[in-house]
Amino acid sequence: MQFKFMNPDELKTKFEAGEQAVVVDIRDTGSFSAGAIKGSQPLTNDNVQTFVEQTDKQLPVVVCCYHGNSSQSAAQFLVEQGFSDVYSLQGGYELWKTVCPEHCQ
Repeated sequence: MQFKFMNPDELKTKFEAGEQAVVVDIRDTGSFSAGAIKGSQPLTNDNVQTFVEQTDKQLPVVVCCYHGNSSQSAAQFLVEQGFSDVYSLQGGYELWKTVCPEHCQ
């Protein structure tokens, strides 16, 4: 099984339709604190095991990084941990904040 890609417009549509998705942000904590996708949660080496153990593996998971590159390896890692519907956010947070600023915190 392989992760898929999702662009910011697709994620925005999911949010606006009220669809459930878990959004994780793998950027450093300072960057996450400075701005992130509303409702997202940081995913770090310190909390990844807890996330894997406690998150419903059937829910869609969208992985966000800076520009959409690092999120691909993290997304594949989550697939290997048993998550069935995993996406890498194309363009990362940098594109997200220009396309969907109303969905930033």
